[in-house]
Amino acid sequence: MNTEKLKKLQSQVRIGGKGTPRRKKKVVHATAATDDKKLQSSLKKLSVNTIPGIEEVNMIKDDGTVIHFNNPKAQASLAANTFAITGHGENKQIAEMLPGILSQLGPEGLNQLKRIASSVAVPKPIDEDDEVPNLVGNFDEASKQEAKEVITEEKEKEKEKEEKKPEAETKVADKKTD
Repeated sequence: MNTEKLKKLQSQVRIGGKGTPRRKKKVVHATAATDDKKLQSSLKKLSVNTIPGIEEVNMIKDDGTVIHFNNPKAQASLAANTFAITGHGENKQIAEMLPGILSQLGPEGLNQLKRIASSVAVPKPIDEDDEVPNLVGNFDEASKQEAKEVITEEKEKEKEKEEKKPEAETKVADKKTD
């Protein structure tokens, strides 16, 4: 193989300057666990206290979405004016959170809710008829026919029961004589 071509290919592979290895270095990312440890140590320095009894936290954004935490761990340091909410957060729309979120909305939130409601246009039904439709058939005859069928079925069941009773009585009588 041509030495010039080989040197040209080798120079294209090199990442750094002269004297650096040709292979790329595998980048090791910091895991979330180390980030969490750093956060907890920073909060510990601020002397935060855990706030018990918080069942849910809703953070309302300007675009009408809500970050919803269910049973979060809430910590606060009033001296440092710091609040920390940790847990699993879900992004939801305000419409999904109704009606439970109404008590938590301030004046800005209510204005957002009004804007959302006005943007959702109610479709108008086409060609409204307020009149009662005309009857097509006689419904009384159909209901009378159904009633007759039910009565005949009940009579047939009673006849079957009466036919079975004498057989059962004779079996009982046979057992008593034995």
